[in-house]
Amino acid sequence: MGTFSADWDTAATSGNSSRTGVTADRCESGQGARLPSGECPRIRAINRSILQVAAHDSTVLVLGESGTGKEVVARAIHDASRRAARPFVPVNCGAIPAELLESELFGHEKGAFTGAISTRQGRFEIANGGTLFLDEIGDMSPVMQVKLLRVLQERVFERVGSNTPIRADVRIVAATHQDLEAAIERGSFRRDLYYRLCVFPIEMPPLRERLDDLELLANEIAERQSESGWPRVRLSRAALTVLRGYHWPGNVRELANLIERLAVECGDRVVRPEDLPGRFQQADWIQAALAEEQEHLDAQAASTESLERAELVAPLPDPGVPVGEAIAVPPSPLQAELPNDGLELRGYLNDIERRLIDQALLRSNGVVAHAARLLGLRRTTLVEKLRKFSIAVDDGEASLES
Repeated sequence: MGTFSADWDTAATSGNSSRTGVTADRCESGQGARLPSGECPRIRAINRSILQVAAHDSTVLVLGESGTGKEVVARAIHDASRRAARPFVPVNCGAIPAELLESELFGHEKGAFTGAISTRQGRFEIANGGTLFLDEIGDMSPVMQVKLLRVLQERVFERVGSNTPIRADVRIVAATHQDLEAAIERGSFRRDLYYRLCVFPIEMPPLRERLDDLELLANEIAERQSESGWPRVRLSRAALTVLRGYHWPGNVRELANLIERLAVECGDRVVRPEDLPGRFQQADWIQAALAEEQEHLDAQAASTESLERAELVAPLPDPGVPVGEAIAVPPSPLQAELPNDGLELRGYLNDIERRLIDQALLRSNGVVAHAARLLGLRRTTLVEKLRKFSIAVDDGEASLES
């Protein structure tokens, strides 16, 4: 079983890219960039901002609580930019002692200080031509703030122990979970540095403010885990209702950790509310979840009964034929009576659902949003069902996978 790391984890994706030939058209389309996942208006607006600023070298300041995906934004900006073929170099300014950060950023010459047994490049040199991501910039010491300000103003720096200026050809993306304006008022962060960094601010919302994306995010995390060899976590409707009632202080990173834990504890079986860790076990959440699940089951039963009476399900198109080219087959009636040898109800209902989705896609020429309206579903819900039935989704259009 491989080690899993999601794209919102700050150590998740490789920073160096081998892509070449990056164009302005690429920046506008975001080709090759993994944008933050979500369908809520704020995430859609953030993704538009990422593609807008990626076409320029403006300094970006990403704000948001820990675990919201600030590094995902930084990597997406880099990958959608003309610098994508050059290195993406992250530095956690809060994890490096203040006395070592200068050498870490700017490098040092041999003998510059005790222990400097050789010349060493700093992160600015390593990121030459690419993007330098300064995470937790709010934790940087006042002395280093002055040194960074000079580099941002003059675009040159010197290694520790050297007087030779080196040109800094890097794009700066900084991030913090702190309120920098409050830090300025306290005197712990320089106002002039703040204005140098905050040319193009992007603020990532906490997960509790985008709970409509929770199911999509959970399924995406589970899918990526399964690609790394973990069991595929499946959350029941009741479990999802419980998760929506939680306040998520750790945001998407906490959700990713939960899905990994459930993969270990529950394997491939469907996760119920009682399978969730203790912090989710609040009586009002559980009651609401069970009530919603019962309502869903009642509606599903009524829908199945209606389908049996209507006799409106057509045979599946050939899986090898794209949706747009599939030929509709005259409908055949459902068997309203239970066969003598019985049947597997779950698979039977899945077959009905799959056929109706196929018909909706045919009628809408493969446009997912239109198909969702025909089925009375939200687009995000239909997208998840397309994944469930191995129907590939590509930029609003769907085609059957062979």
